[in-house]
Amino acid sequence: MTNHICPSCGAGGVSVFYEVEQAPVHSVMLLSSRQEAINYDRGDIALGFCESCGFITNTAFESGLQDYSAGYEATQGYSATFNTFHRNLAQRLIDRYDLYHKDIIEIGCGQGEFLTLLCELGHNRGVGFDPAYIPGRNQSEATGQVSFVTDFYSEKYGHYHGDFVCCKMTLEHIHNTAEFVSTVRRSIGDRTDTIVFFQVPNARYVLGEVAFWDIYYEHCSYFSLGSLARLFRRCGFEVLNLATEYNDQYLMIEARSANGQSGTPLAAEESVAQLKQDVAYFSQQYPLKLDSWQETVQALRQDGRRAVIWGGGSKGVSFLTTLGIQDQIEYAVDINPYKHGTFMAGTGQEIVAPEFLKTYRPELVIVMNPIYCAEIQQELDRMDVTAKLLPV
Repeated sequence: MTNHICPSCGAGGVSVFYEVEQAPVHSVMLLSSRQEAINYDRGDIALGFCESCGFITNTAFESGLQDYSAGYEATQGYSATFNTFHRNLAQRLIDRYDLYHKDIIEIGCGQGEFLTLLCELGHNRGVGFDPAYIPGRNQSEATGQVSFVTDFYSEKYGHYHGDFVCCKMTLEHIHNTAEFVSTVRRSIGDRTDTIVFFQVPNARYVLGEVAFWDIYYEHCSYFSLGSLARLFRRCGFEVLNLATEYNDQYLMIEARSANGQSGTPLAAEESVAQLKQDVAYFSQQYPLKLDSWQETVQALRQDGRRAVIWGGGSKGVSFLTTLGIQDQIEYAVDINPYKHGTFMAGTGQEIVAPEFLKTYRPELVIVMNPIYCAEIQQELDRMDVTAKLLPV
């Protein structure tokens, strides 16, 4: 179908190119039993491509199915690899925009790790917005400099003003993207010195890697550098910088209020025609990728080999549910202690600590994100667990 309206640019003719029926509506909700996990609420995914701006949206998304509350456990802060990236990013932004003794706002702050880093390293003052924030989870020396609002950011909080406004890994959860970015723009008003920083997943990485495990219900909006920049310009921003990070998995945009001058496209922005080619490639290759993984899982069952997935978050849920894996793989490993003893939405695998592998002794570890292979191998070596790593 091509009669959908793009929530980023308002154009019609958004055409669906990828569909998954009955995906879990949340991938990182803490679920206390296998039965609860298997019976968890579901919704449909129907990704549509806008040929006007290059934005990709879940045309079947229903926001009423979402429940971002204290049970939503999305932190990546237990990974040394991620923490190094996070700290370096915070310091780079502080240095680039002279963020010392300034006021910082973070929209969708999670447990406040990044906001706290910005306040620690730059001696800044911060306010974070997130309905899933849990008081006391993130202890630091900057605790007195940071406050939190356990609510979604919206127009009613437009009176909060910051020298720097950041929003990391949140915009992809918002269906009405132009409306949301415009809300942020209105809150800034005519203050041209306020810097806005957004980080989102990279749709071109997902398409190029045919990474179906990176497509899940919570992520209703998918951006490339070009489509993200075009959105910000339409909403009244001047785009200052665009970049990919984390082995091209993340996109970064830095902007400020345009004040009538939105500027010209940057060299990093791809064309809509290029994105259309990426979508066509994904559509052609997806059945082959799915078949390949199904053959791998079937071979494990036939050979009687034990396998686990490493990563009890969204990628793992999407990987297992899209492939329909239940008993073939019994456990998911995660280093986040809050996840241990909970179960994967949709398929019901128990999430266990790495130490569980000392006795379980799997022959294969399917790694849900290749960037963590070195960190995982170090953990396996420490525990004297001999298993082959197979990254997705």
